[in-house]
Amino acid sequence: MRILLSNDDGYFAPGLAALERALSAIATVVVVAPERDRSGASNSLTLDRPLMLRQSPNGFHYVNGTPTDCVHLAVTGMLDELPDMVVSGVNHGANMGDDTIYSGTVAAATEGFLLGVPSLAVSLAGRAGGNFDTAARVAAQLVQKFQANPPSRPMLLNVNVPDVPFADLHGQRVTRLGRRHRAEPVVRGTNPRGETVYWVGAAGDAQDAGEGTDFHAVANNWVSVTPLQIDLTQYLALGELGQWLGVGTASAALGVPGAA
Repeated sequence: MRILLSNDDGYFAPGLAALERALSAIATVVVVAPERDRSGASNSLTLDRPLMLRQSPNGFHYVNGTPTDCVHLAVTGMLDELPDMVVSGVNHGANMGDDTIYSGTVAAATEGFLLGVPSLAVSLAGRAGGNFDTAARVAAQLVQKFQANPPSRPMLLNVNVPDVPFADLHGQRVTRLGRRHRAEPVVRGTNPRGETVYWVGAAGDAQDAGEGTDFHAVANNWVSVTPLQIDLTQYLALGELGQWLGVGTASAALGVPGAA
């Protein structure tokens, strides 16, 4: 099995090293990651300059671009064969609820999915970062499940692992994304030149965090596994929008693709 491994914390991140160790025991792994921390890069591609691919002494490849650049470059230009799976992580910090919109970790996996490759985004849901090996072990288990029983179609899974020893995990839960409150306001400051600068505020607390959400699972020491999709169409609003605009709505657009 061939795995393309990436992240958004940079090729030097401890979570990436832990994941590479765990996956190398069960698959052939190629690492292509950003040259620096690109957290919050989302699904951005670098279009205003060329990208450069280099290799570090430990064999990891790194790119002067975003997580999406890394996966796109690897799949469409670097690798001789399509990988069997793209795995992104282990991110230092959770990627739950609204975080997934901004996450470079999720974006790297999303790019693999868009290119037709089953993909997995893995995050350690804690800022202490004391248990990357736990998250890497969970990822390896999921990859082994994929090996033993491949899904009928490419999947995009967002996995959040509590920052605890592996023995303290209760297991895995299939979850939906929760929701956060609004982010904290930007923080105003002054740089050494006397210029006003702004720091983006912290993410808000969880608002929709009841049973069944990723927030609830992780808070109770369960691994959260959420299937994601790319189609942003709000299907329930199609008919209402057609009435508001005074135009017809194509009948085929009213149903959710793939729904029975």
